[in-house]
Amino acid sequence: MGLVLRGATFSDGTVGDVRCEDGLVSAIGDNVALPHDDVIECTGRLLTTAFCEPHAHLDKAFLAEIVDNPTGDLIGAIRAMQANRHLFTIEGTAERAERAVRLLSRNGVTALRTHVDVTLQNGLVSVHALTQVRERTKHLVDMQIVALSGQGIVGPDAAVVRSLLLEALAAGADLVGGCPHLEPDARLATDTLLSIASDAECAVDLHTDETLDPSAQGLRLLAEHVLATGFKRSVTASHCCSLSTQHVDAQRATAEVVAEAGISVIALPQTNLYLQGRDHAVAKPRGLAPVDVLTAAGVNVAAGADNLQDPFNLIGRGDPLEVAALMVAAAHVLPSEAYRMVTSRARHALGVAPADVQVGAAAEFVVIPSRNPREAIAFQPDDRTVIRAGAVVHAER
Repeated sequence: MGLVLRGATFSDGTVGDVRCEDGLVSAIGDNVALPHDDVIECTGRLLTTAFCEPHAHLDKAFLAEIVDNPTGDLIGAIRAMQANRHLFTIEGTAERAERAVRLLSRNGVTALRTHVDVTLQNGLVSVHALTQVRERTKHLVDMQIVALSGQGIVGPDAAVVRSLLLEALAAGADLVGGCPHLEPDARLATDTLLSIASDAECAVDLHTDETLDPSAQGLRLLAEHVLATGFKRSVTASHCCSLSTQHVDAQRATAEVVAEAGISVIALPQTNLYLQGRDHAVAKPRGLAPVDVLTAAGVNVAAGADNLQDPFNLIGRGDPLEVAALMVAAAHVLPSEAYRMVTSRARHALGVAPADVQVGAAAEFVVIPSRNPREAIAFQPDDRTVIRAGAVVHAER
């Protein structure tokens, strides 16, 4: 028995039926329903690839009322988290994270990647919490967990920090993460993190150049390392804020190397707009990666929400359409491209199976009461039907 989405409007404006069976699209056209199929009437509604959240911090979700960041900046948020580690338990972290996953799912997300803190203060609390949540919500989302190594991957505590990162991978984390720009030697930190990932045969997603310091060259260092070593797993660079402060010729040169290395870049508009540029009294920068330069060079650029109501970002609704709207307004991206950044481009960054209105593609869809992607971004309607692996996981309210 299959599921038929009847009379839906596709992103290109055409109308038709989509039949799903065994988690895949089995037919597209008119009157494709077979006897005993379940049918959902989608007339007047947009049917599109389900959303993908490429960069979250679910272990921190909904901490805004618990952990105060009086300075409002990035370092203030980091210090606030360090000062309140004693408040976090596996059970409490899992409860908040699962609440966030279910919110994302209700908004149309069927695949996501979350970074979780792996620090000497936090140990494996976040890893254990999120592996539990991943199991409990696997019918809703395909979740990837990044072990976000704390500071000290190089330096006097390096051996302990590296050992903890390996323990996190053994405990269920999928990728290696870290923040080389916060280390005393960004090049050595980058080399170390990729070496660990290479030995563990896993992918990498690094917080890269989350600063407006134009001298920060972490993205370039990362791309050069990938090319020099022939690193075989996927590599993602998130944030990349400093690139926007450099001369456009330098931006283009870096973008070309990043494209050659096959690195995906994740733009994070809401959190970076909130955190970056606070010390600029005049002509405040937006603090976003230069999306236009990167995409022109052929870099796969996706967009994510990053933090959800925590010390790094006090707001957010867990809605990729909100992220897309911010990309339109703050990054000057056309709505059609912004939509791809939270759907197909984000899925590509995560390496999950392509989902599309195409026979043989993964049947991961969201049905929205809108005529086209631009209108969906503009109105961000709450009523959505979410299809995960060919089955309805949320029905329109």
